[in-house]
Formats: sequence, structure tokens, C-alpha cells
Amino acid sequence: MDGQVVRILKVDLTAQSFTVEERHDLVDSLGGVGTGTRLLAESLDPESPPLDPRQPIVLSIGPLTTIFPLATKTAAVFRSPLTGEWGESYAGMRLAFALRFSGYDAVVITGRAARPVYLVLSPAGVRFEDGRGLWGLSVDDTGRLLREWEPGRGHRSIIRIGPAGERCVAFAGVNVDTFRHFGRLGLGALFGSKNLKALVVHGELSYPIKNLRAYREVYEDIYRRVVHTEIMRKYHGLGTPANVSILNGVGALPTRNLQASSFENAEAISGETFAEQRLMRKLACTGCPVGCIHVALLRRQFAPDHEYESVTLAYDYELIYALGSLLGIGNTDDVLRLIEKVELLGLDAITTGVLLAWATEACEKALLPPNELGVTLAFGHAEGYLAAIDNLVIQPNDLYQTLARGLAAAVRRYGGEDFALLLGGHEMAGYHTGYGFLLGHAVGARHSHLCNDGYGFDQRFKGQVVPEKLVEHLLTEECWRNVLNSLCVCLFARAVYDEATTVRALRSIGLDWDVDGLHKLGREILRLKVQLKQAMGFDYRKIRFSSRFFQTPAMGKKLRKDILDNLLDHYCRALDDLVRA
Repeated sequence: MDGQVVRILKVDLTAQSFTVEERHDLVDSLGGVGTGTRLLAESLDPESPPLDPRQPIVLSIGPLTTIFPLATKTAAVFRSPLTGEWGESYAGMRLAFALRFSGYDAVVITGRAARPVYLVLSPAGVRFEDGRGLWGLSVDDTGRLLREWEPGRGHRSIIRIGPAGERCVAFAGVNVDTFRHFGRLGLGALFGSKNLKALVVHGELSYPIKNLRAYREVYEDIYRRVVHTEIMRKYHGLGTPANVSILNGVGALPTRNLQASSFENAEAISGETFAEQRLMRKLACTGCPVGCIHVALLRRQFAPDHEYESVTLAYDYELIYALGSLLGIGNTDDVLRLIEKVELLGLDAITTGVLLAWATEACEKALLPPNELGVTLAFGHAEGYLAAIDNLVIQPNDLYQTLARGLAAAVRRYGGEDFALLLGGHEMAGYHTGYGFLLGHAVGARHSHLCNDGYGFDQRFKGQVVPEKLVEHLLTEECWRNVLNSLCVCLFARAVYDEATTVRALRSIGLDWDVDGLHKLGREILRLKVQLKQAMGFDYRKIRFSSRFFQTPAMGKKLRKDILDNLLDHYCRALDDLVRA
């Protein structure tokens, strides 16, 4: 994007063809999720299922990409095969930079290839390559082969699916350059349904800055705040795994399917323990000086006579929560073994962990057919979980075929709604902090804690709930995050990219925005998301909350269902006003 035109690469897998469109009408959507939402609205068929070949995959970058620190994300929007409605995910590493240097602001992929393919995107266009030799391979093996086969080393990005995506598991993710992912809501299943194994993106185009003096002044201010203040320090230090000890200490760490909100073995899987015993190195996405990606070394014996191998795995708080405390796993090696399993197969770690935690309790209550389960699931025992994860992908019988569609599908078939950790139909993230988290996660457009900072509201206000105040916070925050996600700025840097800084950054590269215009855009994006969600059948007023959320104390206090239902009603009325405005 040069402020005058948006270049869209459109790929038709069925016809194995592509076109490039230059769109002046999309400039005022900024980029990222703003552009992506409008492109999805143009191509989406709300009457057809998520895996219909006509349904689009949209990837979009922002105007600050390659230009400012931490503008590192690529937005993906799609119809989710997990929830059946709005799908939205973000990934870092090199993808955003590779797309920019290839000359594309967004990519729209439709159709279904007659046989497995992978695509090579470059300034010259698209090459359609035979992917049959990669089909069935793990995420790691696929990446290794594509690095050998394709050009662009040092400035390319390789994104790919594993066997989970090929088999259309509803919560399959897309791996991005080994250590990052489009994780949640099942983008990998869309890739698999389209016979699309991978994308390789590379290019060497350049984009000169017209007013270097103004740009450099803003850049240096942002860089200074990122590197030389405390704002980003925690992400480089222990990283998000620091949350294990923090949340456990205040009674907000979901444990054993939220039967408890603190874990007796939290110290053994804390950020401190991972750093002291397993941390090998730290990495950063291209264009980021922080280095928040924490990579652990897992050493294990694979044969007699002292035969060992070492595996490197990225870890963060959500993985430790979902595959650690939530499953009662209390040691770093078992957590890493579970992380490795979901990584190689290409699954979303959070949904996998929440699903297995529910299945463990469902087994205890004799809700699942033991002859189909085939493994023993017990909190604290990793071997059963490792075998069950394989079965989620293989889908050997009706039970695992149902589980592969996600927790909501499992509950509809087998019961157990009272202890299913679902919020808006999506498996919960790792915060049991209070009303703000539960409401925010449930009503956020992508049903994520990252939509609107409800968990942060809980921690700041310590359980004091004024409905109007909470609802205003959630809506205001979600609209502003739509702006940041249109810029494709990492949300870790949201305190750096405040309103004034964002306007200065845009103006320094010739984009004439003001604060009011940005807030208006954020509201317009949310309005369009809600309209699309409703067209796909989602009804905010039908959101229900599991009994488990009210049985287990959140930060030392039990929550009340009537209060949360009242908050939901307040939110729905406020959202209606926003959509009609």
C-alpha cells in the first residue's frame, strides 16, 4: 500500500490461475483486518458451509509493515470450520515482510485444487507446484523440504499445514516459519479442504520513504520506547510464561478442566522453571527488536545404548496452560512433549488442551464410549493424552470424528455442557479472572481474550463490576484493537502504539489520518464483523455460560450466573446501538 492503491493477489485453485487487482476503494480500510474484513464480505457465501471450495481465505498486511518496529503481523480472515462463523487469526515471523516485498497488500484464495499443491508467491505472480510428495508429512518435514526446494533464503516465508489440516480437523492451524502460527479457529482445515499444503512467499521489492526526516523522527521515538523503556521488557525476559506464577498466585490459573483455579505444581511449569531448565534461545519476528519467542530444548532418548536427540520447541503461557495445568501436567518435559505433538500434527494447542480436559472429565462421568476411546485419559498422565492427540487426527471411529469437530460438537453429541469450557462456542484461553474475561471472551468477534482485554479489566478493578463501565471498556477496546490489527501491529506493543503515536506514524509515511478517523474506522470494522457473524447464523443473545465458571472461584471469589447474564444483556443492547449507528 502506497496510500493511493491496494494491490490484491487473487488465486483460484480450481482453475490454477491468478489475477492482480489494484483497488483504490480499499485505501480507507487501512490494511490488515480492515481490508481483510471487506474482502471477505465480497467473497463469502454465508449459505454454504465453511469448507465449501468457494469460501475464501484472506491474508492481509498493514501500511506500517516493513517500516516501523513491531508492525510484524499478517491478518487471516475466513469462515471458521470450528464455530461456523467469523474466523480471524494473526501470525508473525517473516510472512508480513515477505508479502510486502512480493508486492501484495492482500491475498485472496478460493477454489479447490484437483490434487495437493503448494503455491510459490513472488513479484512475478504465482507458481502452482505439485504437493503430493508433501501430503501426509508433518509440519517440520514439510518446512525442511520446502527450504531445500524453493528460492529466497533469508527473505522468504514458508507457511504450511500438517496432517491435522489435511484431514480437516476443525481446529487445525497453519504453521508460519516454524515458530509462529495462525492457530485458532481452524484456518488449517480450510487449507486442507482446498488441497493446499503450503505457501512459499518471497520477493525483493523496495519501497522508498518520501519524507525520510519525518519518518526517522517517529521511528526513533518508537524504537526508543520499545528498547529503552520498561514497556516491552517483560516480553523479552520470561515472556508470557511469567503468567503461570502470577495467575496461580491470585487464583486465576485454570487447573484440571477448571475444577480448581490454582495448581499445586505450578512452580514446576512456571516461566521461571522453563527459563532456568529448558530455555535455549530467544527469537524475534522480522522487524521486531524485542525477541519474545522463547525456544526450549527437549532432550530425550530414542534408542538403547544412550542414543539421544534434541528437539527445539517454542513455548508460551497459553501452551503451558492448555497442555499443562489444565491437564494436570506438572513437569516441563511432559508439557514440551505435548507441545511437540500438536506442533508436528498442526493443531491449535488451546483447543486441543481444552478438549482433552473435558474428555478426561467426561470419561470420569462415563459419558464417552470406552471401546472407542482406546486410551486411558487421566489428569497428570501425559501418555494417554499423546495417544489421544494422534487419534484426533487419524479419526479411527465416530468418537474421534466428533472430537475432531471441536468441543461444541462433542457436547452436542455426548453431553457434559456443565463442565465444557466454551465461550461463544470457542474453547477458553487461560484466564479465570472474572466477569470481564468471561464476557469479553464470549462476545469478542473472534471469541478470544485478545479481542477486548476483559481479563485486564478484571485484574485492574479486582472484581468491582459496573455493567456500563465494563461494557464500554469492552466495546471501546475492541474497536481500537481493530485499528491496531488493521495496522498489523503486534498487540504486545499496544502500549507503544497509542493514539498519538499511531497518527504520527501514519502521517510520517504520507497517510493523513487523525484520531477521530481511526476510531470511526475501528467502529466500522466491528459493525461489519457483527453483520457478517449474524449472516452466518451467530446470535449474541444465545450465548450460554457453563456452570463450571461459577463453581470454581475466580481470583478468590465465586461468580454469579445472574450477574454475568445481566452483563451480557447490557452488552447486546450496546452492540445493537453501535451496529445501527
